[in-house]
Amino acid sequence: MKAAVFHKMKDIQVETIDDPRLEDARDCILRVTSTAICGSDLHIYNGMVPQLRDMVMGHEFMGIVEEVGTGVKNLKKGDRVVVPFPISCGTCHFCNMQLPTHCENSNPDHYGPEGEIVMAKGAGAALFGYTDIYGGYNGGQAEYVRVPYADYGPRKVPDNLTDEQVLFLTDIFPTGWAAIDWAQLKGGETVAVWGCGPVGIMAMKSAWLQGAKRVIGIDIQPYRLEMARKSANVEVINASEVDAVQVIREMTGGYGADVCVDAVGMEADRTVLEKAMNVVQMEKGTMKVLENCMDAVRRAGTVTVVGVYGSPYNNFPLYKWFDKGLTLRGGQAWVHRYIDNLISIVQDGKVKLDDIITHTVPLAEASRMYDIFNKKEDNCVKVVLKP
Repeated sequence: MKAAVFHKMKDIQVETIDDPRLEDARDCILRVTSTAICGSDLHIYNGMVPQLRDMVMGHEFMGIVEEVGTGVKNLKKGDRVVVPFPISCGTCHFCNMQLPTHCENSNPDHYGPEGEIVMAKGAGAALFGYTDIYGGYNGGQAEYVRVPYADYGPRKVPDNLTDEQVLFLTDIFPTGWAAIDWAQLKGGETVAVWGCGPVGIMAMKSAWLQGAKRVIGIDIQPYRLEMARKSANVEVINASEVDAVQVIREMTGGYGADVCVDAVGMEADRTVLEKAMNVVQMEKGTMKVLENCMDAVRRAGTVTVVGVYGSPYNNFPLYKWFDKGLTLRGGQAWVHRYIDNLISIVQDGKVKLDDIITHTVPLAEASRMYDIFNKKEDNCVKVVLKP
């Protein structure tokens, strides 16, 4: 089969590899019909999250069931499904708590030939196509993919909805939903979202759906700000032109937003000095967007983090968290918990997800599209690949 294979930093090539096969009774084999490039994939592409061996990329995918293991009774060949990006067993302590991103079974310790641990788990549930740290499973930027625990993760999708309408139920819509759900809106809040990429825009759409009165998007790229304004119907701030924190305070009577969402993570733009300090302090990227969120949120407000951070950081603003009495939450989205409700929201026409797609291309063009997406060229917001 053809697949987008990571070899080393900035080297992802579409090539022919062996087809996947069933390895467990709870597996299924999926023929991928649509898959997407995620901003999180760029963390691997740019070396921010380390990966030392070849791996098929991609954790946003859907398709048609081709084969099922003997333990999978809820799916059959020909079913059209969308697949959550975390790999979760559905039966362990954390899965029973509806915390699938903390699954105990999908990402075990890896042992060497003498029984020694060569990679301690040290991380949550496995993720499709997201490094050996998160299980080392091949992802879905391919013609076929093996889906473990297929009796728990994949969801059948309505026939009347296109791939593009439901594809983002794999990750970015549940992730945006989580950013707002964790803030526990009561209704009438002002929500400020840093990052007008796909996850940020989904957080903005989710804020409206969960009762926000005012939603503000912050970015430094005009084309992304325009997409947020058009797709999510929000006010926008260009942080390259103004002090976004100050503007938010002015917009909120001096108090700050009730909720601030960090949908950027560690790969925010950095100065040369910041990059040098990263080397000295052995840090990956920057936490300045998180700092901005903690500055711009009101006292006793909530900051949620769905942008990825991949290392410890010196000078974390603990004093600000304590002094302002902030609630800080973050992590990987609980897709399995949210997805059934979100499918209904999409089916009922309460939200449109496919209006952020800017590029739909064959899988064969994956390498070129990684480069364009990474360089923020061609007004690229979201790429869908067709195997």
